[in-house]
Amino acid sequence: MPVLAITHTRLFDGDQFYDDKTVLIDNGRISAVGDTSMIPSDAVIYDAKGNILAPGFIDVQVNGGGGVLLNHTPTVDGIRTIMAGHRQFGTTAMLPTLITDTRKKMLTAIAAVKDAIAQNVPGIVGIHLEGPYLNAERKGVHDPNIIRPMEDDAIELLSSLPNGRIVITMAPEKAKAGTIAKLTQNNVLVCAGHTAGTYNDVQAAIGEGLRGFTHLFNAMSPLNHREPGVAGSAIADDSTWCGLIADGFHVHPCAMQIAVRAKKTGKIMLVTDAMPTVGAKNKSFVLGREEIIATHGRCALADGTLAGSDLDMMSAVKNTVEMIGADLAEALRMASLYPAEFLKLGNSKGRIKPGFDADLVLFDSASYTVKNTWISGQ
Repeated sequence: MPVLAITHTRLFDGDQFYDDKTVLIDNGRISAVGDTSMIPSDAVIYDAKGNILAPGFIDVQVNGGGGVLLNHTPTVDGIRTIMAGHRQFGTTAMLPTLITDTRKKMLTAIAAVKDAIAQNVPGIVGIHLEGPYLNAERKGVHDPNIIRPMEDDAIELLSSLPNGRIVITMAPEKAKAGTIAKLTQNNVLVCAGHTAGTYNDVQAAIGEGLRGFTHLFNAMSPLNHREPGVAGSAIADDSTWCGLIADGFHVHPCAMQIAVRAKKTGKIMLVTDAMPTVGAKNKSFVLGREEIIATHGRCALADGTLAGSDLDMMSAVKNTVEMIGADLAEALRMASLYPAEFLKLGNSKGRIKPGFDADLVLFDSASYTVKNTWISGQ
């Protein structure tokens, strides 16, 4: 295919902004960054018209989108629809996320993601299993009848995606000693979530290789001055990443601001925890036996219990800037570079530099409207 030249960009390369830059894409990767003088004579030219060109967003927690919930449609076509629902908002890589479900459904979802990656479905880089090895005391909307202890052969199950990343959210206090270490040794990225654990529980998990925390503050023991809990432990630790749902409902803007200021820079990543309503006209769906309705951007059960989100990544970036006063560059890193590093993809995604994947988002900085996206240059 001919080289693609994206011209007249306000470029954010993952580190800083540059005015009026040209980006060349060849065979799905960034081949050069410079000015228009470097454009080959036979290149296809796309004029960005001064809009911001940034690394595409990476969402590590996506339950659904485009009207599809992974738990209900764990197929390649379902995954493709979820991705399409989010791509229009700047997401160029994601982990479809399975909420606590049966062993059979877990196997089906893992197989579907494996097939999606093998079929080169754009943007699918792995799977996130949120449960079922959780603490029912912090279940949220997860079905307590399916939450269960980890099976003896679970490590084999959770290591069965050789062509992509696999993240497991679990309650570390419910796991046998050494479990997280074994998972980590088998390339599983382990996050603590839906947990009532103590500071000591978290420290033990970090010692075994715990990589992160799922939706900081939500469904975890809170920070207390005598017992830091999971939330306090997460913020204090410099080695782990925290996912943050920046919709203004899951976490108060003040708490978001405190976390961003206190946690080591580079270790908070934006996630959507999105439900099927993102990118869909229908703003209601069923999870288990419960109807969930999205109203004014808030997904909840009839009793008001939060149930995932109606958030997209472009809105998460906007909220991070407008609700907590983060600068745009840092908000963009939280949406791309930091999740890439969490997923151990920091050498290929999260920056616009020669040799990196051509996963890009073009947007209007005034309205936060996505103008275009590219995944592997397409």
